[in-house]
Amino acid sequence: MVELVGGQPRVDEQQSQQRWALTLAYEGSAFHGWQKQPNGLYTVQMVLEQALSQIADEPIQVVVAGRTDAGVHATGQVVHFDTFAKRNAEAWLRGVNTAMDKNVRILQAQPVAADFHARFDAFGRRYRYMLESSRVRMPQLRGKVGWTHYPLEISLMRTAAKLLVGEHDFSSFRSSDCQAKSPVKTLYDLQILGNPQLMAIDFHGSAFVHNMVRNIVGALVYVGAGKMSIADFAQLLAVRSRQYAPPTFMPDGLYLTGVDYPEKWQVATAPLPQWLWPHLN
Repeated sequence: MVELVGGQPRVDEQQSQQRWALTLAYEGSAFHGWQKQPNGLYTVQMVLEQALSQIADEPIQVVVAGRTDAGVHATGQVVHFDTFAKRNAEAWLRGVNTAMDKNVRILQAQPVAADFHARFDAFGRRYRYMLESSRVRMPQLRGKVGWTHYPLEISLMRTAAKLLVGEHDFSSFRSSDCQAKSPVKTLYDLQILGNPQLMAIDFHGSAFVHNMVRNIVGALVYVGAGKMSIADFAQLLAVRSRQYAPPTFMPDGLYLTGVDYPEKWQVATAPLPQWLWPHLN
């Protein structure tokens, strides 16, 4: 156990902190979102920090690349934390996974420089939204894939999606409680793969305002269903207001699939898992 002096760890010549980066996967439908809540709701951060603290034998707090909402999944989330505990990568990986809820798993643990920051050093985030279009929702896909009963014209959705690539003010796709300093973000790419019955909508951007991906998906569904024209979609982006936008789409099909960092940190972006609907690629 680390000796505390005035509530702080005692640091001597043999003792110094090490910063670690973790790549995580989790099943979002099992949690009330990422962020730890004062009311004790079951969240990913709470579960992870409890398991890390158990293995480190000291209190651990993590910093995340990007918070996810209730019901949103991850296959390539990244966090960092500091610890006085002397553990190797395998100890963090095996020990914490054994001590943790089965709906969260550490995929990779690596020591990083003391000034690496999981959030502020990231220059890109990648999301995939899985969407099913059918008259009846398949029960096996509930919680894993979003759903609409509207028949969708995927070519119209692809045309609308191209309008969002580049730097834009995404206020029309921003939730009212978003805390981001600016609604201006850059979408590097937005691809729609698959077919009208089962598609993957892949987002790659510098950063995302709150509910941005789900709000864009909701608008694209309206376009594909013929409830919004391409011109109306372009006008929605230009008007910079949620007042004229379709409702926020369900979280079920949303996955955070990777985070981009400069090469100097040697924190690699997690590859898209082969099991995540590879036949759509």
